Amino acid sequence: MHRFPNARARYLVEARKMKHEIWQRIQEIKEMKNKRTKKLELQNFRSWLVKNVKGLGMKEASHFLRNIGFFDFAIIDYHIANILVKYKIIEKPKVLTKKKYLEIEEILKSIAKQVNLELGILDLVLWYSETGNIVK
Repeated sequence: MHRFPNARARYLVEARKMKHEIWQRIQEIKEMKNKRTKKLELQNFRSWLVKNVKGLGMKEASHFLRNIGFFDFAIIDYHIANILVKYKIIEKPKVLTKKKYLEIEEILKSIAKQVNLELGILDLVLWYSETGNIVK
C-alpha cells in the first residue's frame, strides 16, 4: 500500500521516463570489478534515485536495490528500528531523516560485519524476527 495512493500512478509514470538511465547505471555498476569503487557507486546511485525519482525515499530506494540483487543496504523501517531500540542500540527516532537513516544503517553495517553477514541478510533476519514474515 502506498502512503499517498493518489500520487502513486503519477510517480510511476514519471519514473518510467527514467528507466533507460536507471538500467544503464545498474549495468555499469554490475560490471565494475573493484569492490570499493562498486560500493561507493552504489551509495551514489541510491542517493541519485532518492533525489531524482519522485516518491522514492531512502527505504524505497534501498528496497529497489535489494530487489535487483544488491545486498549492501538496509531497509530500515519501524520494525528494524524497534529491534534496535529494544536492545538499547539506538534511541527511537522521532523522524527517520536521511541523516538518521544513514546513521542507523552504519550501526547495522557494524553488526553485520561482527556476525559475518551481508547487511541485506542481517536486515532480513531482523525483519523476520520482528514480524514472523519473510516477505520483504
